[in-house]
Amino acid sequence: MKGYRFKHRLRVRYSEVDTQQIVFNSNYLNYINIAASEYFCEVLQIDLFELEQSEIIDRVIKKTTLEYNKPAALYDWLNIWCRTVKMGNTSLVMEFIITRDEEEGVLLTAEILYVSYNPKIGAIKPIPDVLRQTIERYEHGDSY
Repeated sequence: MKGYRFKHRLRVRYSEVDTQQIVFNSNYLNYINIAASEYFCEVLQIDLFELEQSEIIDRVIKKTTLEYNKPAALYDWLNIWCRTVKMGNTSLVMEFIITRDEEEGVLLTAEILYVSYNPKIGAIKPIPDVLRQTIERYEHGDSY
């Protein structure tokens, strides 16, 4: 997918579809969350659990926009493409596209605004420089 360097592939399971055998709409957000976690773990080599436990960063969703184009069905193999498109002082915006294997059409597009949050004090906090630099290097095509 043009403009995206990362994708995560998964198969639609029986528990994720409705009686029409298409993916129930709320499951797309779960697919996106899985892909975002893999983006941080695989590509950026960042363990989100460690970052959260050490209170370096804990991402929370502030805003989500989903646009459905075509449904995914039972047993489809899906590609969830993701990228970070913007970083502010305390927030970052990621974009997502979901496609079906061996098809050109886009099933869903999404944009999520994440905020860096400290749950112990109940307040937002700046994105750490090391995370910011790692994301910028990856998104600009720098090799590791």
